[in-house]
Amino acid sequence: MIIARIINGATQIIYKNKKNIHLATGLDENNQLSESSIKRGIECLELFAERLNGFPPENVRIVATYTLRVASNRHKFLKAAAKILPYPIEIISGQEEARLVYLGTMTAEPTSSIDTKFVIDIGGGSTEIAIGKGNDLKPIIVASRPMGCVTFNKRFFPQQKIDEESFQRAKLAAEQQIETMISTIKKQNITVAFGTSGTIKSIHHILLDLGVSDGIITPKRLDDLVSYVLDFETFDDITYPSLSDERKQVFVSGLAIFCGVFNALGLSSLQYSSNALREGVLYELIGGPNYRDIRQTTAESLSKHYNIDQRHAMQVVKTAKYFFLQWKEQAQIDIPICVESILYWAALLHEVGLKINFSSVHKHSSYILQNSNLPGFNEEQQLLLSTLVRYHRKSINIEAFPYFSLFEFKHIISLLQILRLSILINNQRSTEINLNAFRLKLVKDKLTKMTFEIDTNFVESNKLILLDLEQEQKYWQAINDWSLSIMLL
Repeated sequence: MIIARIINGATQIIYKNKKNIHLATGLDENNQLSESSIKRGIECLELFAERLNGFPPENVRIVATYTLRVASNRHKFLKAAAKILPYPIEIISGQEEARLVYLGTMTAEPTSSIDTKFVIDIGGGSTEIAIGKGNDLKPIIVASRPMGCVTFNKRFFPQQKIDEESFQRAKLAAEQQIETMISTIKKQNITVAFGTSGTIKSIHHILLDLGVSDGIITPKRLDDLVSYVLDFETFDDITYPSLSDERKQVFVSGLAIFCGVFNALGLSSLQYSSNALREGVLYELIGGPNYRDIRQTTAESLSKHYNIDQRHAMQVVKTAKYFFLQWKEQAQIDIPICVESILYWAALLHEVGLKINFSSVHKHSSYILQNSNLPGFNEEQQLLLSTLVRYHRKSINIEAFPYFSLFEFKHIISLLQILRLSILINNQRSTEINLNAFRLKLVKDKLTKMTFEIDTNFVESNKLILLDLEQEQKYWQAINDWSLSIMLL
């Protein structure tokens, strides 16, 4: 946990706390998280919650990584956490984690505008890799692989005994995990490399213990360190001053992963950076210099990549904003701006699957959005985006909606209804539709029941829209407590 304040535009860290609970040790072969691990995690969050008491929600961001990404019973953890924390926990993808690690590192490390920069972070359950060029804080390559010091510990060193055969097997397994990336990464011609977090921090400090004054990791120094470590028989026997008893339990497996990656990529040197994921999250939370929401950039890039009809997409976005404003003036609830924004991104991207075919464009678009790397989006934001797009047309299966811990169901339904109407009235793809011809009214403050008022003169020159709306009425009628009335004025 990091707490910071902004003074004259500069970030000042005023509190840090870290507790290693090794959540990944609680995952069984079915990726079920054990009760004891959940308990450890919740107890840690209880401590952090004391220090966060009174902070406004918009000033707090909590992210979860590998273990909650893969845990099949993660909702049990999230529900328990919700009872002690008034702030949502965002589960981020491995690629998003790699992007944030890169961002956190590059905001602190001085590099040249001509450098190609490599960053690696070995965590408990996964390893993140990112590569970027020049002064751009957005990496050009991000990757996450399911290998971490905790999971490799269970797999290769279950008895906490050190032997060369187990170490080499772990090292080879790490190389295999990045095998498909090696050629691509080498072509980038890396000029400077950084490593972050526990394993690489420990390697750096052990080198200092051994008299290496700069602590920089080179092939020779790494080979020597491995030879030293393999002389010990068990984890507890390792006797480097800087290595805590807690870190000893996962150091050997982390070292094997690092060696596998370092050697496979042919790195000539790597230096430790104290900045990583937390600093990247903090940078985006406070806005950073000249910060622009990375999600907007992502949406726009995806729109261009799939050659979306920009004029039509922006007209749908404009319509969605027009209807949302009318809805907001009548509704008795507020939808957070961060959720409202997903409505507009769904409007922008609802046709990314059009290249495949039109008849199932909603399914194709949803699949693309759910399975693409979307920098800036956490797991649930990406899932909500793909869900809205999946049901933007044709029938709606409420029972098939995924579970969301970050969003309220009533908000999702309202966004979906607005999105469907926004897309429907733009079916004719005219150059400019007169939005003043439409008025959206809630029926007796019922969020899911609407009256759609349309100017008669508009209908006279756009008669097909009535047929589309009549079909839309049928889709709404099939859902309990939904209704759409059409009124010509």
